[in-house]
Amino acid sequence: MTLIVQKFGGTSVGTLERIEAVAEKLVASRRKGQDLVVVVSAMSGETNRLLALAHEIDPQPNPRELDVLLSTGEQVTIALLSIAIEQRGIPARSYTGAQVHIRTDSAYNKARIQEVDAKRIRDDLSHGRIVVVAGFQGVDEKGNITTLGRGGSDTTAVALTAALGADECQIYTDVDGVYTTDPRVVPEARRLDHLTYEEMLELASLGAKVLQIRSVEFASKYQVPLRVLSSFESGEGTLITAEVEGMEEPLISGIAFNRDEAKLTILGVPDKPGVAYHILGPISDANIGVDMIIQNVGRDGTTDFTFTVHRNDYRKALEILREASRNLGAREVRGDDKIAKISVVGVGMRSHAGIASTMFHTLAQEGINIQMISTSEIKISVVVDEKYLELGVRALHSAFELEKTPGRIPSSL
Repeated sequence: MTLIVQKFGGTSVGTLERIEAVAEKLVASRRKGQDLVVVVSAMSGETNRLLALAHEIDPQPNPRELDVLLSTGEQVTIALLSIAIEQRGIPARSYTGAQVHIRTDSAYNKARIQEVDAKRIRDDLSHGRIVVVAGFQGVDEKGNITTLGRGGSDTTAVALTAALGADECQIYTDVDGVYTTDPRVVPEARRLDHLTYEEMLELASLGAKVLQIRSVEFASKYQVPLRVLSSFESGEGTLITAEVEGMEEPLISGIAFNRDEAKLTILGVPDKPGVAYHILGPISDANIGVDMIIQNVGRDGTTDFTFTVHRNDYRKALEILREASRNLGAREVRGDDKIAKISVVGVGMRSHAGIASTMFHTLAQEGINIQMISTSEIKISVVVDEKYLELGVRALHSAFELEKTPGRIPSSL
């Protein structure tokens, strides 16, 4: 019998009507002979409501108690869904993360899964039950409730798939798969049938919000087949697996973008060993993540150093950089929080040299200046002025003909 782990997000279980619709879908699958383990999020808006309650009492609530509070959202959903399934004549059993021993570390609000004990779930499956598990949560070695951070239910589902040796992990969302880019920006964007873990990791890290990054990392590590599907319409969705024969042909799979970028530059830094550490060390100490980094060739004993951060961290990073500038004797600090990043992604790029030139030529034709460039084996990212973001994405999507077939370099370029 096929064993499937299915995850339904907050939108999919946002009302009683939607919970009952999910129950109908599960019961139909069970009657066709599938064994099912279901992971659910809190009903849409519930986590934010609970956060707001905590912050009304204390702007910085105790992290342990916050996890105890936030974990209750999923507990409501698992009980309601189990009741709906049983009302339709199929036995079901609901569990919190702690009850099925999803063991995590003790990093409250952003815990990582270390171990899953699937014995209790296997026993229920052997008795014909649909098992419904609360996503987003676990328990540390001392028995404290922990949560996995935003999107953590995806990671719960992947971890259970790996622990159970299930055939597939299906992530049900409000979209019917992963697209070549955001259809709200490019209406001609095409749903992708198949992606590699590498491609999905890049797309997720570069701004595509269909899957939590950690869930894709987990799936890649344990070779869990992932499928993104819509809760509201039928279809095959997008399957995410390791690279397989026949998948090397497409050059470009998709175009990702991120509006939440800011750029900082320190000019005239003494060009000597240890400078990069003295610039980025204080940034790291402030728990600010750095993305793209460029250091220019030194001249006259000095160099310029540029990097990007999340826009929410811009003001804090700028203050830290000004302090570092004074300590280093740099000439000037500049900042720009009106930039955006555009990236082309595809495993086929490994063996093809023409992607970058096509990308740069296309942007130049549109009069879009490239401020920074970053590359890897399967992606090229550029930083541009924020006002050119949508124009750049549309132009690149058209240039690589992503609306027609897997992305190729047009012969005219």
